[in-house]
Amino acid sequence: MKRLEEKIKSCRKCPLGQLRTNAVPGSGSYDAGIMFVGEAPGYWEDQKGLPFVGRAGRILDELLKEIGLKREDVYITNIVKCRPPGNRDPSEEEIRACSPYLDMQIDIIRPRIIVPLGRHSMGYILRKFGFEPEPISRIHGKVFEAGTLFGRILIVPVYHPAVALYKPALKEELRRDFRNIRALLGV
Repeated sequence: MKRLEEKIKSCRKCPLGQLRTNAVPGSGSYDAGIMFVGEAPGYWEDQKGLPFVGRAGRILDELLKEIGLKREDVYITNIVKCRPPGNRDPSEEEIRACSPYLDMQIDIIRPRIIVPLGRHSMGYILRKFGFEPEPISRIHGKVFEAGTLFGRILIVPVYHPAVALYKPALKEELRRDFRNIRALLGV
């Protein structure tokens, strides 16, 4: 994983590599049973080189704490490893350029559960494992089961934690989905 992280930090496969302050490979346990996959780094992530360290990261930390987990217990990453200008959504070209890194991270960590955070990561992860994505409002919290070379994996798409900043009413939906994740972990 360390070699892969160094490769990500020196990547220039798309224009974002020229614009970033820091690439953001991911952080957490390389033996994690659960992997959270966001969409792309924001301003603070770009500054610090770590995923989910801004306002949405504080919400993620709170949700993890509520189900008895810490960042050190899980692995957190994004599909796109460099910040898109203005925190815009990642483009298909950027996702195509970066997704092989995410695929390698999944192969190295071999999580039992992958939690896509938001619609872009949900779309990529579900397609990767042979599912057809639907609107996240319809399938958040739903469990998808896929077979991999390293065994069975569960995929549980949830809203991106930033949704709680812009639509506070959805924070309870996030909490409910995280409680379901805890049940799947047997915690």
